[in-house]
Amino acid sequence: MPFSTLQQLRSASGLARSLFIYWRPGRQRSLKRLYQPFLAPGDIAFDVGAHLGDRSAAFQALGAQVIALEPQPVLAKWFQRLLKSPHITLLPMAVGPEPGHADIAISVGNPTLSTLATEWRSQVGERNPGFQRVRWEHTLQVEMTTLDALIERFGEPRFIKIDVEGFEAEVLQGLSHPVAALSVEFVAGMLDVSHACLEQINRLGDYRFNAIAGEQRQFRFDTWLTPDAMATWLAEGAEQLASGDIYACRSNHPLLASSRTAPSASL
Repeated sequence: MPFSTLQQLRSASGLARSLFIYWRPGRQRSLKRLYQPFLAPGDIAFDVGAHLGDRSAAFQALGAQVIALEPQPVLAKWFQRLLKSPHITLLPMAVGPEPGHADIAISVGNPTLSTLATEWRSQVGERNPGFQRVRWEHTLQVEMTTLDALIERFGEPRFIKIDVEGFEAEVLQGLSHPVAALSVEFVAGMLDVSHACLEQINRLGDYRFNAIAGEQRQFRFDTWLTPDAMATWLAEGAEQLASGDIYACRSNHPLLASSRTAPSASL
């Protein structure tokens, strides 16, 4: 069902706001600094929930071959306008626990908050004040693949970014390869999703963890945390941060060589 005129205006306003946030001057420089320890020329990177492509742009600037996934047609169209690189492959697909199709609920006024997570969508407004006014007025059926299927097709990534509004644990269910590093979004009030992500990551192998608040570029911890320490941090409320990203590195990752690992009881 096409958008009404009012919905089109709200969508345009939401896109303009997102373009300012994610493509403001200086942001790419800081993103490249953030991801430089994770990616080197020739590496593969997956950008799951690519939105308007700011992370994909940073990945390819570091020399990576980027596989970006964005199932929303409007965002995918803007992604293609903003990024024209032979090193980026954009797939108009969602990622989940198994191949097939799924319904994505689209927030017309906040398109980067659209989600496949039905339960998350019904609860987040009650648990997080920042989502109280978010509405999901439009539903679209999209094709779904898995991380394992993408690895079989494109090769194993050195880094995976997952930002899919409450569907992160389901995305990880479709991964059986202990990749070098990855990140998943967390949102206040919905930290049960983060605990589920932690379980899925620990299932893959021996990982260490860190976190970044919101759209900042600084890790919260000087030393990377053990799984128990990260679980404790989440259980205690993640410092009451509104949102952010949890980063996971395999225990033999070069980034950890210059960083002590915090003991389980220490944050």
